[in-house]
Amino acid sequence: MLEVPMLDVRGLEARYGPVQVLFGIDLSVAEGELVALIGANGAGKTTLLRTLSGLVRATGGSVAFDGETITAASPERRVRRGITQVPEGRQVFTTISVESNLRLGAYVRGRDEAARDLARVYDLFPALAERRTSLAGELSGGQQQMLAIGRALMARPRLLLLDEPSMGLAPRIAAEILDIVLKLRDSGTTVLLVEQNAAAALEIADRAYVIENGRIAMQGTGAALLDDRQVMSAYLGLD
Repeated sequence: MLEVPMLDVRGLEARYGPVQVLFGIDLSVAEGELVALIGANGAGKTTLLRTLSGLVRATGGSVAFDGETITAASPERRVRRGITQVPEGRQVFTTISVESNLRLGAYVRGRDEAARDLARVYDLFPALAERRTSLAGELSGGQQQMLAIGRALMARPRLLLLDEPSMGLAPRIAAEILDIVLKLRDSGTTVLLVEQNAAAALEIADRAYVIENGRIAMQGTGAALLDDRQVMSAYLGLD
């Protein structure tokens, strides 16, 4: 008997008003995988993540998590089930402290559990521990991205949806962030990663999907897509 994927998306459609953005998306993520989603700007990557997290309503198809259909579930219910998204642009609360930002991520959890998870996040991100009382708006871009990921981890997700975590960061900091993503996968967190740096994403991904104009155009292992001339030409800028 085949193992049921943690996330199973079939024929997913979504739109913004009259404009359809996703057209019959089929995608799956097994427990423990790091799956990358790459494609050009405007291809539908962010819309797909927002639909999976419940922020955009699906207009067709289905989303199942651990065998349970959650297509119409609220964002809060999805968080409680174990799906958490780190949005594009970080979106931290700049006028409150680092620690207050982190505790907001644990709103569905108990006080004692939150205290344990704070220790875990500070262990993963020592820079946040050093600046726990600083306002989030005083952090560098890289530190704010660490804070956004740490806040999501406070919900203790089983599936982490990451939207462009390296966007706007210096190459060294972007590489550090992607190293952290790999560590999260290695520690047992399942990850669906949308990343503008296609080469870097494919290098760390177990599997990957290429999305074009709201449709899945290609899929395969990260290594196979990295070696594919068509992918290299279209998304990596290489001939």
